Amino acid sequence: MKKQTAQRLRRIVPLIALAVLARGAMAADNPKDPFEGFNRAMFQVNEGIDVVVKPVAKGYDEVAPLPVKAVVGNFFGNLYDAWTAVNNLLQGKPGDAASDAGRVLVNTVVGIGGAFDIASEMGLTKHSEDFGQTLAVWGVGDGPYFYWPIIGPRTTRDTAGWAVDSWADPVWGLDEVPVRNSLVAVRFIDTRAALLPSDKVVEEAAFDKYNYIRDAYLQHRHSAIRDGAREKDDLTN
Repeated sequence: MKKQTAQRLRRIVPLIALAVLARGAMAADNPKDPFEGFNRAMFQVNEGIDVVVKPVAKGYDEVAPLPVKAVVGNFFGNLYDAWTAVNNLLQGKPGDAASDAGRVLVNTVVGIGGAFDIASEMGLTKHSEDFGQTLAVWGVGDGPYFYWPIIGPRTTRDTAGWAVDSWADPVWGLDEVPVRNSLVAVRFIDTRAALLPSDKVVEEAAFDKYNYIRDAYLQHRHSAIRDGAREKDDLTN
């Protein structure tokens, strides 16, 4: 229990530094990205990390049979559905929360621990909600944009949301270090492999890759927060 508490504290400590940094922000050319210099430096760090990670993801994508990749995605997706149910409830969407909880029940019991997505075949819609979206529904603004090592782009609000998401993640809560680390690594590689098709699109479409990813991320998050709906303000807040 103490180990879990220490791990969770280590994930929260960077938020304190973030709050101090955000409080002392100076005006910048782009008000949504006042720390662009820092962010571009971290972007290059991640590009360097990806030199190692991308080939591993490619190998996994090429070697792992489609059924295996489907099982991996379904397993982690089932864990995420449980947290999505909680966030939908916190956002005042009990119908979606009930559907998500039903998905978890069906896929855990009938789908053999989440290995198979039986719930979708039964017509239970899959949603995707996190605590950053919940904070937005509660009225918390974006805050400055950041690009973090490993985890990538986040607004200030979504960084705080990510910390809560990590705290609630059952994988990070496992006491067995080898099992926990193995699951984290598999999920990380599986997630990177899923992004491989978009790499070429980004490289060809983006004159400035950093700007492209930042703008795409912000647009995607604004759309996700409103469940795909657009408002008259054109999501400029």
